[in-house]
Amino acid sequence: MDNTSKQAVNEFAKLSWRERICYGAGDLAQNLIFGTIGSMLLFYLTTVFGISAAAGATIFLIVRWVNVFWDPWVGTVVDKSHFKHGGKYRPFLIYFGIPLTICCALLFLPIPAVRGNVLYAFFSYLATALIYSFVNIPYGSLNASLTRDNDEVSTLTTVRMTEANIGNLLVYTFLPLFVQLASPAKQLKDIGFFGIKLNLGNYASPQAAGAYFKVISVYMVIGFIMLLCTYFGIKERVLPTQEETASVKFSDLWNELIQNKPLQILGWFFLIGFTFMFFGNTVWPFFVQYNIGHSEWMASINLIGSIPGIFLVFLWPIVRRKIGKKGFFYLFLILFIIGQLILWVWSFPAFKNSIALGYIGRFVMQWGITAATGYMWSLVPEVISYGEWHSKKRVAGIINSIMGLFFKIGLALGGIIPGYINAFCHFDGNKASQPASALTGISISMIWVPIVLALIAMWIMSKYPLSDPEVDKINHEIEDQRNTAVSK
Repeated sequence: MDNTSKQAVNEFAKLSWRERICYGAGDLAQNLIFGTIGSMLLFYLTTVFGISAAAGATIFLIVRWVNVFWDPWVGTVVDKSHFKHGGKYRPFLIYFGIPLTICCALLFLPIPAVRGNVLYAFFSYLATALIYSFVNIPYGSLNASLTRDNDEVSTLTTVRMTEANIGNLLVYTFLPLFVQLASPAKQLKDIGFFGIKLNLGNYASPQAAGAYFKVISVYMVIGFIMLLCTYFGIKERVLPTQEETASVKFSDLWNELIQNKPLQILGWFFLIGFTFMFFGNTVWPFFVQYNIGHSEWMASINLIGSIPGIFLVFLWPIVRRKIGKKGFFYLFLILFIIGQLILWVWSFPAFKNSIALGYIGRFVMQWGITAATGYMWSLVPEVISYGEWHSKKRVAGIINSIMGLFFKIGLALGGIIPGYINAFCHFDGNKASQPASALTGISISMIWVPIVLALIAMWIMSKYPLSDPEVDKINHEIEDQRNTAVSK
């Protein structure tokens, strides 16, 4: 359907399982393509690539400040876009998905001439981040364009987050394992999973650069194939009219930020939630490598930690119906804190060799974090609908750029602050063992800062103003107004 046509459509459509799965493939793709950066880039830059922890953190800082100004502009471009073929948002997945996959691979280019070159690391990361906005923001806008039905959005969120967490499994569990399998200086090690032993190399060595590039290049190709699945497998239904598209202005961003209270609350929740999520993602390899001393266990522990995000996602709508959406977030943030405390106990000298504590802590912590940071995406469509109802203008791209901005600031803080903490605490990536101060810094970043932020996130969610009945009423009023306009 042309996004400017005025024919009446069923904006409360029930989605097929094919469409739900194809949409969720985009989350899997983005985790494969961009999730590798959140999980491994700082570790790679400060060990394999050979720059200092402070330099790595500064690169993250500058790029994210650029995103602060870049993403709102991208959101405006997306909302004003009009393609002759392929829909309003879907073409972005193809046109920018190709350069994104290439740039991500080039971040890990194993050429000795660029090793340790801060400018190469900076500009390659900057290019990747800028292009990613042209994939991530349109993809987020698609979420609100498929249907207005609140139950369907809830089901769609569970499906997409299941696929997103399959991507997390491939990134956080198998990516380090594959890199270690492809790295030099192999030794036969017990990976802590049913007695399985594998020949694993040292993936913190400069000689592992080629292994990173090979494995990540394969991930990039698979990610782009998943973007193609999204492009060909979904249908856009809830779209702005031609008049709304033509009237979009950059100033609409400020209007939404000032007037849309649910957007303000959810934005802060996004920022805090993704900050402590990426704190954990960034510091986890350091924590297992240095504080625990069993990097060979990381894949198996991550495998156990991935179970809730893949096999327990079906419980999300049930929990929400039983205790409400605020109660949902309270419950799973508390689970996250409990898991964090178990991981802290695991780092005690007496328990470092107890893989069971690693399994339990990671399982509980991941159950909490994947639920809290996954299900909050289901609130974005209702924030878009509220903005449309309040301002009489549907600016899904701009609102998703705002949410993406909060997300990326959280991602940046989760990468920047641990890097500076490492630098302050005298972490040295060229050393096989670290001083006590560095281990303390890693523990602060891995355990205590995320716990404090999780408590703040609970307080923020307590202020969220939209109930499910209010959202249903808003959506039906908008549909009635649109159908009345079409019939005239």
